[in-house]
Amino acid sequence: MGNDNIVDMTKGDVTKHLLQFTIPMLIGNLFQQIYNLVDSIIVGRFAGAKALGAVGSVGMVMFLFFSLCVGLSVGVGIIVSQYFGGEDYEKVQKTIANSVYVVGSMGVLMSVVAVVMAPTILDWMNTPVDNYQYALEYMRITGAATIVVALYNTISAVLRALGDSKTPLIFLVVASIVNVVLDLVFVLGFDMGVEGVAIATAMSQCIATVGSLVVAVWKNPFFRFRREHFVIDMKIVKDIFGLGLPVAGQQAMISLSIILLQSVVNSYGSVVMAAYTATSRVEQLVHQPFNSLSMAISTFAGQNVGATQYERVKEGNHKAMKVMFVFTLVMIVIMMIFGDWIVGVFVEEPDIIAIGSMGLRVTSVMYIGLGMIYVMRGTLNGVGDAKYALINGICEVVGRVVFVMVLTRIPMIGFWSVWLTNGFTWMLAGITSVLRFKQGRWMRYSITKK
Repeated sequence: MGNDNIVDMTKGDVTKHLLQFTIPMLIGNLFQQIYNLVDSIIVGRFAGAKALGAVGSVGMVMFLFFSLCVGLSVGVGIIVSQYFGGEDYEKVQKTIANSVYVVGSMGVLMSVVAVVMAPTILDWMNTPVDNYQYALEYMRITGAATIVVALYNTISAVLRALGDSKTPLIFLVVASIVNVVLDLVFVLGFDMGVEGVAIATAMSQCIATVGSLVVAVWKNPFFRFRREHFVIDMKIVKDIFGLGLPVAGQQAMISLSIILLQSVVNSYGSVVMAAYTATSRVEQLVHQPFNSLSMAISTFAGQNVGATQYERVKEGNHKAMKVMFVFTLVMIVIMMIFGDWIVGVFVEEPDIIAIGSMGLRVTSVMYIGLGMIYVMRGTLNGVGDAKYALINGICEVVGRVVFVMVLTRIPMIGFWSVWLTNGFTWMLAGITSVLRFKQGRWMRYSITKK
């Protein structure tokens, strides 16, 4: 199908495809992080360090609830990219239509669970009394919007699988601008604090979802369905769960390990909580070049494995690793030179800035491990290696649990153990991911061969 919004990555220059896909995704992901950055800056500056710590501690909990829906959307994208690469366009449309049932039902379920379970989860996390009410408000409002996050991620995953990284970018930019305006109105204008920040974020997500869907239906022929496309296809539904649930499990295990680490952070008090929250927000930006590259290589690998071009998949992975290495060097230099200033954007307290900036410098030297995880995760998820997803998730859980248990028992390390734990975990999971790819088992998993 000839269309400017559809890119066939089974032909043409590999590096050009990766960069042309990565750059719009990077811009979009950076704008997406503006949601969290603006939330943090406004909360930290106008509601105080306790409110900032509360919002940060809830962030990974919400990621846990989002993970099932995001995982299923990744499964949808993998299937779409492989059928597209194999030129089975009827199956592409059937997969998109059937994803509505799978992702929609899970999105509703997770929204309900997040709202109902919020108090219990915050108790499990040992959330300090001073932070509790802020955290509860933020979690319930953003949790209710899980269905919106699920739908947006599925639409975006399908568009990316077809080579379109620009449409999601457009609506993330619009939504980010709206989010900034609503934050200022609700927090500064109406003095709604954390509640206002949460409402602004949820409304912005709704705008991105609706906008992406309207444009997809308008411009992309694969979103123009016939009635028979919506007939439930059990093979497609099974494949969505077969690929999506391991990815969801991976994301859930990673977020659970981060939540467990957050409980250790909480035990060190509000100053360390605020410093860790600030560095976590910064590192969400650090993740974005890697994440964008991961999405690019995932689409590339999916389309090419669907076309049984395995050597081209290997070439794409090799070139993505080179691009990742350049990203890593740039970000290490930035953290070493500008760490104090970056943390100071979020908070004014000198003790928090001092701890946070040193935390950034500690973890930055291990960004290479983080980069390896993203490139290998994108490649292996794209080719449909569902077992890898669980292996990666287990590595991150074991790493965070074991490293933090050991490091916190060394008196001279103290609260620095939480930053070291993240860095060591990235290195462990990154090396494991490279070894998995080198084994070559991923060449067995193409959906189009089943």
